[in-house]
Amino acid sequence: MIEIDDVDRRVLRLLHEDGRRTFSDIAPQVGLSVAAVKRRVDRLRETGVITGFSVQVDHAKLGWGIEAFIELSYTGTTRVNEIVRTAYKVPEVQAVFTIAGAPDALVHVRVRDIQHLQQVIDGLRHAGQVTGTKTLMVLGSWNRAS
Repeated sequence: MIEIDDVDRRVLRLLHEDGRRTFSDIAPQVGLSVAAVKRRVDRLRETGVITGFSVQVDHAKLGWGIEAFIELSYTGTTRVNEIVRTAYKVPEVQAVFTIAGAPDALVHVRVRDIQHLQQVIDGLRHAGQVTGTKTLMVLGSWNRAS
C-alpha cells in the first residue's frame, strides 16, 4: 500500500476532474510550487497510483445511448479467465467484473438501441458455458472522483 497525504489526494482529485490540467493550474489550488506538483505527480505515476490518463466520451452523442449491466451465470466448472475471455470477444462490452457468489460476472455494455441489446445478450448467452443472464438497464449514473 502506498502512503499518500491530503495534498496528494487533492492533486489526484484535480487530475481526475481534468487529466489535461497543467501543473501550473494545480499548484495554487494545492499550495505548492509547479515543480513540487510535478514531483508529486511523477512519484504517483512511478509508484503506480496513477496508471494513466484518459478521455471521457459522451457515448450517446456517438449513437451508443443505452447502457446496461448483464449478470452472467456459468456452469460450476468454468474458470474465471474463461469468463473474461467470453465477454472480451464482444465489442459492446465495456468492462467485466468477476464476482464471488451468484452471479459469476457482471458485464457492462453500451449499445445503440434495444434490438442491439437483445443481440448482445443472445451472443453472450451462446458463448462459453453461460447458464443464465439477467439484464439491468442504466437510467442514470454518478461517479465519485477519486
